[in-house]
Amino acid sequence: MNTIKTIRERLGVTQAVLAQAVGRTQGNVAFYERGQSVPSDVAKRLIVFASERGVVLSYEDIYGPALANSAQAATETVVQGV
Repeated sequence: MNTIKTIRERLGVTQAVLAQAVGRTQGNVAFYERGQSVPSDVAKRLIVFASERGVVLSYEDIYGPALANSAQAATETVVQGV
């Protein structure tokens, strides 16, 4: 099963609700669930949304250990405006 779909089901929300929470369309969420790469800004919003629902997520949960550090670094660069 796809990671994003598993996370969404764990949160108990529909694709539409998740899409609204991360600032994308339901179609985008469907693509992520089918394996399209999740942009780092979307991953960050997903982590925040999950936290608000009492679920702890990390970049590693979304990307796996191999990509988690680079995704987090990319998000921090965007947030800092570099």
